[in-house]
Amino acid sequence: MHENSLPIPVAALFDRLVEESLPGQRGEKAWRAMLHAHATLMRRLDTDLREDTGLRLADFDVLAQLAAAGGELRMTDLAARTLISRSGLTRRVARLVDEDLLRRANVAGDGRGVVVALTDAGVARLEETVPVHLRGVSELFVERLDDQELAVLETALGKVIVDCTFG
Repeated sequence: MHENSLPIPVAALFDRLVEESLPGQRGEKAWRAMLHAHATLMRRLDTDLREDTGLRLADFDVLAQLAAAGGELRMTDLAARTLISRSGLTRRVARLVDEDLLRRANVAGDGRGVVVALTDAGVARLEETVPVHLRGVSELFVERLDDQELAVLETALGKVIVDCTFG
């Protein structure tokens, strides 16, 4: 902080902006809780997976999305299924190709289309990492909620899923 800067009551400013934007602050605590839960769970799952298997959570996500789709996807479809930016996904896929976990191929008859597929080594890596990842999901998330809470959460979050296939 600079000597000549005036102290700004930033907390009061923030509270005022929240109140103006969300009258009665309806939903603000739920939103913050969801963001905090997501951030802490993702960090912990990434750390645990990386320590136990050497694979980053984002790399696991790419492999898992491909497996769920039958082993291969067009790059554009893979981008729509992950939380990784397109440029970030391109770099991540290139690295996973270098590690022989994936292979890339041009789509026949489509000069711009690219298909990404799991290799045998990629499938083997999934066999190693899926149990580790799901053990973490179970311990950090599922076991902390009862069946009714899980059902309510699934229904509630299903209502706010946004189509991110644009751009």
